[in-house]
Amino acid sequence: MPRTTGRRKSPYRRTGTAAGTVLALLVGLAACVLGAAPQAGALPNGLALTPPMGWNSWNKFGCNVTEQKVESVADYLVSSGLAAAGYTYVDIDDCWMAGSRDSGGRLVPDPVKFPDGISGTAAYVHAKGLKLGIYESAGTKTCAGYPGSLGHEQTDANSFASWGVDLLKYDNCNDDGTSAQQRDTTMRDALANNSSGRAILFSLCEWGVDNVWTWGAGVGNMWRTTGDINDSYGSLLSIFHANVKLAQYAGPGGWNDPDMLEVGNGGMSFTEDRSEFSLWAEMAAPLITGNDLPNSTAATASILGNRDVVAVDQDALGKQGVQISSTGGLDVLAKPLANGDVSVALFNENSAAATMSTTASAVGMPASSNGYSLDNLWSHVKTTTSGAISATVPGHGTVLFRVSTGSATSTGTTHTLVGASSGRCVDAFDNGTTPGTKIEIWDCNGGANQKATLTAAGELRLYGGTQCLDATGAATTAGTKVELWTCNGGTNQQWRLNADGTITGVQSGLCLDVTGGDQPAGNVNGTQLELWNCNGGANQQWRLN
Repeated sequence: MPRTTGRRKSPYRRTGTAAGTVLALLVGLAACVLGAAPQAGALPNGLALTPPMGWNSWNKFGCNVTEQKVESVADYLVSSGLAAAGYTYVDIDDCWMAGSRDSGGRLVPDPVKFPDGISGTAAYVHAKGLKLGIYESAGTKTCAGYPGSLGHEQTDANSFASWGVDLLKYDNCNDDGTSAQQRDTTMRDALANNSSGRAILFSLCEWGVDNVWTWGAGVGNMWRTTGDINDSYGSLLSIFHANVKLAQYAGPGGWNDPDMLEVGNGGMSFTEDRSEFSLWAEMAAPLITGNDLPNSTAATASILGNRDVVAVDQDALGKQGVQISSTGGLDVLAKPLANGDVSVALFNENSAAATMSTTASAVGMPASSNGYSLDNLWSHVKTTTSGAISATVPGHGTVLFRVSTGSATSTGTTHTLVGASSGRCVDAFDNGTTPGTKIEIWDCNGGANQKATLTAAGELRLYGGTQCLDATGAATTAGTKVELWTCNGGTNQQWRLNADGTITGVQSGLCLDVTGGDQPAGNVNGTQLELWNCNGGANQQWRLN
């Protein structure tokens, strides 16, 4: 949204009391017992020991936020399993309030948009086991022109607490010329001293001004490091470049915030959406999605619901990934994890695919006589290496590995193959075993006709190894149907499971594709698989389950 500011920089004056020091020590002790100690100087409210996760209304709905939309998101978070994956906060952005305060100087929820008030919406969200966030600005008005909190900090903090608010996103529009740090500190103290004693996570939306990362940890639980994101690859790239440099400032209790996720809003490709989510997780960023969640596609759900990637973001060690190399737009990031593993992101900024490489030692892994296991967190394919970490990464794509000592491989193991565009499994039609049986997608049900064994020869064998996925007639043209056939060692029965999640036929070089799966109607039960020119679409992306 447009930002109207008038500011001057001033030295930061840290405030505190003896009681605050004791509280900080107690919070730190409790956090250590739980396994995640807040960073030195972190806000002593015991919140955000891992990066906050949830949803915010602004990116998709702007000023058209309503109680009904907020509650439908809460419903979806629970029903989809995203709440169980860690998406806890449901955040109402700007435009939720009336145009003026009441006679007592208090903020008033818009009675049309929020007929049950913020307290009623909070009660609904809390009943789902979730938390409610609210928006305000540290100026005379919000960015959309509604009453701001400048000069009303304690009154507003008391209102938020009495309504049951769990998070405050505090913007920076229409200020009085004092520093963002000074105005944020005033609200920090007001939140800490609210009349009900409610703990409220404090999210600073300062767009990276005044080097907020150098003082944010003593004032808020997360702080914006850049201007507003928009739904484009160019915006993703610019924000990544700014945020990736700031790893030293993040940790339990306080996080660099490169802004909300645009995943699922339609302005980026599936590959770019997946890169955004991978990079945000690698940078230990808050995972606050900003799409129309209840109407998410299966492709969007496959990104937001990937618990292995979420686990990288939420790792208890609380380290932001560090860029260990960046040459010609090929970026390697390494993030140490609490169990001794390292998450490695290979991000290709360029438009053409590129082979990217690093080593276990370069990313901080100890020497291992048994080699290293590379667990691809998008395809779930595991391989073993003696130390090299390498992958062909599509343009604008990211390959994300979890690297551990020891060996592991997916070869010889049996899995279902789940399509990203459908959330359905590769399936032999009607449990058929005769040669020529159609290979399709179907709701995953654990049947033998959905279990594929990966062989050293590159075959995908069903039914315990007697029948193979086969390119019909050994054809190599786009549109060739995939069927079941007796395993015979032909190259039309050999497949490569690629680092980007695609599966290509060895004979044809074409991708395993859900026919018409680039459209919602193409992802229904019974849709046949075929070979098609590789294009990065979600209907050509697969994961092992």
